[in-house]
Amino acid sequence: MVERYVMSIDQGTTSTRCILFDHRGRLVTVAQREHRQFFPQPGWVEHDASEIRRNLERIVPEALSDVGIDVGQIIAIGIANQRETTVLWDRRTGAPVCRAIVWQDVRTAQLVEDLRRSPGDAFFLDRCCLRPSTYFSAPRLRWLFDHVDGLEQRARDGEVLFGTVESWLIWNLTGGADGGLHITDATNASRTMLMNIRTLTWDPELLEFFGVPSAMLPEIRPSIEAYGQARSMLPGVPITAALGDQQAALFGQTCFSPGEAKCTYGTGSFLVMNTGTDLVRSRHGLLTTVAYKIADQPTVYALEGPIAVTGSLVQWFRDRLGLISSAPEIETLALTVEDNGGCYIVPAFSGLFAPHWRSDARGVIVGLTSYITKGHLARAVLEATGWQTREVVDAMNADSALAMKELKVDGGMTSDNLLMQFLADVLDLPVVRPLVAETVSLGAAYAAGLAAGFWPDLEVLRRNWHRAAQWMPDMDPERREWEYECWKRAVERSLSWIRPSGPA
Repeated sequence: MVERYVMSIDQGTTSTRCILFDHRGRLVTVAQREHRQFFPQPGWVEHDASEIRRNLERIVPEALSDVGIDVGQIIAIGIANQRETTVLWDRRTGAPVCRAIVWQDVRTAQLVEDLRRSPGDAFFLDRCCLRPSTYFSAPRLRWLFDHVDGLEQRARDGEVLFGTVESWLIWNLTGGADGGLHITDATNASRTMLMNIRTLTWDPELLEFFGVPSAMLPEIRPSIEAYGQARSMLPGVPITAALGDQQAALFGQTCFSPGEAKCTYGTGSFLVMNTGTDLVRSRHGLLTTVAYKIADQPTVYALEGPIAVTGSLVQWFRDRLGLISSAPEIETLALTVEDNGGCYIVPAFSGLFAPHWRSDARGVIVGLTSYITKGHLARAVLEATGWQTREVVDAMNADSALAMKELKVDGGMTSDNLLMQFLADVLDLPVVRPLVAETVSLGAAYAAGLAAGFWPDLEVLRRNWHRAAQWMPDMDPERREWEYECWKRAVERSLSWIRPSGPA
């Protein structure tokens, strides 16, 4: 019998990966290529969408060749993608009209501040359940219209298309300028500030407010259903799923019941909790988002707490300070001391995301004395991730009656056992890591295979999930809360820092 596989395309912030999974949910092979990061001005982050497409064209045959299979053995394709990143391209030529503006980019900070003053948060929360932030796509579209000559008129004339990265890839896979499908899924659309989160349709009032013509927008589809067949790279293979990367990780962690939660620890970190079919509006600084939608079944919603800087703080410690030569060394260095020595780092390199949403916040290091060594700084770097996670979990518990019972974790930082134990301690919850660490890719594969009938139902996917490690809380409660109070005081410094104007 010929073995069949599901292909996951995981298009992330720094690289694109093509991964094959077998029927037992086991990772069979990975092909990966990084793409360039462009920083044309302070706070600006851009990608070349054409480079991302070319990288995909290279890694798909690599993945097939690695295991010696042909296209006919791929039963379905699922796509997970970096969310909010904004791609605009010419409908006729298929060429991007400018570099993609990445989710980390903060060039729209002034526009966002203006939006929060007028019309104010309530206008947006009532429609898309998102507060204005540099994080989302709509302010970037408005910025591009205001700064690229003729772009808005071209969009109104139907010459320019918009999409997040999965839209761009699906359009190219299904024919591009020669009849490619211009679609997005509900999870990605929910991150644009343009979709009505109740109806899962583009909201006319939001489109009018931002001046975005409907002619440039993709059709919103469920996350899990048959979209169409690929014509290039994988001819004849159906594309049956697309999810934003964090929703894909939630799916890959099999968090299918209300109250189940996962946190992905990468460049930034993203804690997402399934709230079921109930749309829970956050009053404590979280995002209400679409978790997934399976075909014509009711929409499943989630609360999300994005944390901007976690793994990238370790990179800063390595590359900017030069105190370690590789990321894994930070755990060894942190273990040279028993605690942080009273030192706390708030890594607000470009503001703070959940639950504060303050683009004006700035990073601070507090508690420095002559006693502090690089070991204490290393521990403070790791602990910053734990305390930021605690802030988000507290907000989730305040927003929802669904008490979190454990936290499933994934991402590169979960290999750090000291950090994982610290997370369990400060959350006072079990922290669980799965056997398959690539949960974003696995979630896209699970979703695609479910739609294609490769797996019959969610329960089978649950049985495929296996625990690799677990950490239990082991910190004195009084110490935990005292340390947390110290952290919150450090955050107050971050939020109150205002740099005085320099000389003219």
